[in-house]
Amino acid sequence: MIAAKKTILTKSPSILWAGLFISLILLAICLIISTISGTAEISLSEVYTALTAFDGSSDLLIVRTVRIPRSLIAIMVGASLGVAGAIMQGLTKNPLASPSILGVNAGASFAVVIATLIFGNNSLYTYAWIAFVGAALSAIAVYSISYLSRGGVTPLNLTISGAALTAFISALTSGILILNQRSLDEIRFWLAGSVAGRELNLLIQTLPYLILGLILAFALSQQITLLSLGENVAKGLGQKTAQIKILAALSIILLAGGSVAIAGPIGFIGLIVPHIVRFFVGFDYRWILPYSAVFGAILLLVADILARIVVKPIELPVGLMMPLIGAPFFILLIKLKVKN
Repeated sequence: MIAAKKTILTKSPSILWAGLFISLILLAICLIISTISGTAEISLSEVYTALTAFDGSSDLLIVRTVRIPRSLIAIMVGASLGVAGAIMQGLTKNPLASPSILGVNAGASFAVVIATLIFGNNSLYTYAWIAFVGAALSAIAVYSISYLSRGGVTPLNLTISGAALTAFISALTSGILILNQRSLDEIRFWLAGSVAGRELNLLIQTLPYLILGLILAFALSQQITLLSLGENVAKGLGQKTAQIKILAALSIILLAGGSVAIAGPIGFIGLIVPHIVRFFVGFDYRWILPYSAVFGAILLLVADILARIVVKPIELPVGLMMPLIGAPFFILLIKLKVKN
């Protein structure tokens, strides 16, 4: 027990609390920048007026109905994906793991494509719930396949099952879109991944699932730390690893599924954020998870701000901006792992 605790020792708690406080300040600054950035130039005074003395003018209307909902959605989606990615990497002990390893993105996309093919064009609210169900069913299928495999739910079985099912579902999705151009035209905006055009009510409807996923993740933080050291270590310390894995998988489904339901498939956040966080805080998931939530929110906010100004006045979907930020890091990560 003492040896395990020594293994996960990180920086002093006072330094970690200070770092978290600074990160929250940085998040607040990004939130402010997000509310004033875009095609329409809006000042901080106008943002304040929109919140305290709304008079219905066009700029104030943009702040209240577009900028603020968009920024809040980016914060929640980024935080959820960051935490989900950290849990995935802790469970599988795979540094390249991300929520998509459970087939979340693939399952959500496939469900939306099938629903569009059968029922035609739907509202964004309908897409959200269809995507959430598809993401959850896909993740459950991956976990079930891994459970039925030789050795049970091991990191290797989970990774292989997720990769295989994701490839299969993605192939089916691509085939349907190729054969049915109408479906592609109707859901292209959703498949790209974006926080633009989402109303606050959509976040409010999904918020209970995201909050429940975050609470569950934080409650499991110490157990995930022990699992990340090895299943034998965790079992030796009396941990019921099977139950912890099931609860952790449920947290991932709630967080990643809810995020995809709101914003569509957005990649790389769950992959790169946990690695950035570990550089600062070490390997204790009691700190990794809250830092991942804040850093994930910051990363998606920054990506969304860049998506608005890079080719201004045209706005890019943030799902297209994230690979430009995440791909170089992903390549660097692979090189570092190969060297090790």
